[in-house]
Amino acid sequence: MIDLATALAENPLIAILRGLEPENTRPVSDVLVDAGFRIIEVPLNSPDPLVSIQRIAAQHGAQSIIGAGTVLNVEQVEAVAEAGGRIIVSPNMNPEVGRAAVAQGLHWCPGVMTPSEAFSALDLGASVLKFFPAEMVPPKAIAAMRAVLPSDAVVAAVGGITPDTMAPYHVAGVNGFGLGSALFKPGYTLDDIGKRARGFKKAWEDLT
Repeated sequence: MIDLATALAENPLIAILRGLEPENTRPVSDVLVDAGFRIIEVPLNSPDPLVSIQRIAAQHGAQSIIGAGTVLNVEQVEAVAEAGGRIIVSPNMNPEVGRAAVAQGLHWCPGVMTPSEAFSALDLGASVLKFFPAEMVPPKAIAAMRAVLPSDAVVAAVGGITPDTMAPYHVAGVNGFGLGSALFKPGYTLDDIGKRARGFKKAWEDLT
């Protein structure tokens, strides 16, 4: 089973499948994994998200890390773990969620915006610092925080990211990106999702 370090090394782009319907989990996840994605997140405000997480984990859990986004409380952490999820992504930095995720052996990725939140999250065992929303944390701000964060801290920018906006964040020290509607929406065709996935992956490879 792939570990987080390997997944990030292969492709540090996180697919955020907000609104995914359970019946579409297999074809959508197949397209993304075939395009080289190794981290897939189903936000909990999607239809029957635990069913989707369980199905994707069963299909692709060996070569990809599957988990949930918009995780807001301890009960949700436990439910995601039971569904086979391995990564807990939140829009905020909730210490109780972090402790619960770490205690379950899950990778916790809290949303942060300030140095205080970032350092507190790392102290609690965060695997990835999710700077969110990226529209409110410009590259210059991330570069300033990157200068004081531990060199091995993993930083992802999430929110409004497109292939054209990745470069300045990468220069600022971002290690990866969370990709939402520019990658997936429920109305996108599989061909469209595949093209977008390959476009994002190429954009990342061009930067590195």
